[in-house]
Amino acid sequence: MSTALCSLTDRSVPYLFFSKEIGIITQIRLLAFTGGIIIDTAKTIWSGLDWSRLTDILLSVIPALLCITFHELCHGLVAYRLGDNTAKDAGRLTLNPIKHLDLIGLVMMAIAGFGWAKPVPINMDNFKKPKAGMALTALAGPLSNLFLAIVFLFVFGLVYYPLTNAGTTGGILLEMIFKTAYLSCALAVFNVIPIPPLDGSKVLFALLPDNQYYKLMRYERYGMIILLVIVITGTLTAFLTTGVDWVFKELFGIAEWAFTLTA
Repeated sequence: MSTALCSLTDRSVPYLFFSKEIGIITQIRLLAFTGGIIIDTAKTIWSGLDWSRLTDILLSVIPALLCITFHELCHGLVAYRLGDNTAKDAGRLTLNPIKHLDLIGLVMMAIAGFGWAKPVPINMDNFKKPKAGMALTALAGPLSNLFLAIVFLFVFGLVYYPLTNAGTTGGILLEMIFKTAYLSCALAVFNVIPIPPLDGSKVLFALLPDNQYYKLMRYERYGMIILLVIVITGTLTAFLTTGVDWVFKELFGIAEWAFTLTA
């Protein structure tokens, strides 16, 4: 190797090494700058969040799970008593909410107050009177939610005074009891809408002649699309809210009566 080549190489090596260092330092500075922007943006979003709304949604999740789970359990229990073991064999005769959970339905229940669970499997051919058995099984859902609302309103009245004097924890518990009663009423009202696969459709369709009944039941799966559109667009929100508020107001007398028992 010539002296000129050696001297060029000797000068190039440290130059190239230094260039790599400059590149690394530049990348580090760029990452730090970008990271700073991301952190500042996150802080802005964080500070702009409506925490009261998020807290309200979180406090609605447990009541929604309870309402949905009890609703589906009662469907399965009535079907079982009428001769259909399908729900029992599928492990749905349980208060474990995971078994009944439909994630989209739960989110809608917590946010909008109207939602659904994973339908309990029912084989109406196992009923002695298929149409009547299906109608009774369907009716068990809304009735179970009205029963649950009555129980929680009674509890609400009984514990209202002690929990209002129990600080933040007492206030949270009282709010969850109240929400459970209200969401249970909402689930009952929502499910009596005669749109498949909601319970109201099964009760109403049972009044039809057999040929029309079984024909409509074949199209039940498409009803979920209509249902999603109604919930997302809020087409029936005003009607449903009015119905739920009326039912809740009528039942709230139970809470007032229970409150007098503690006076």
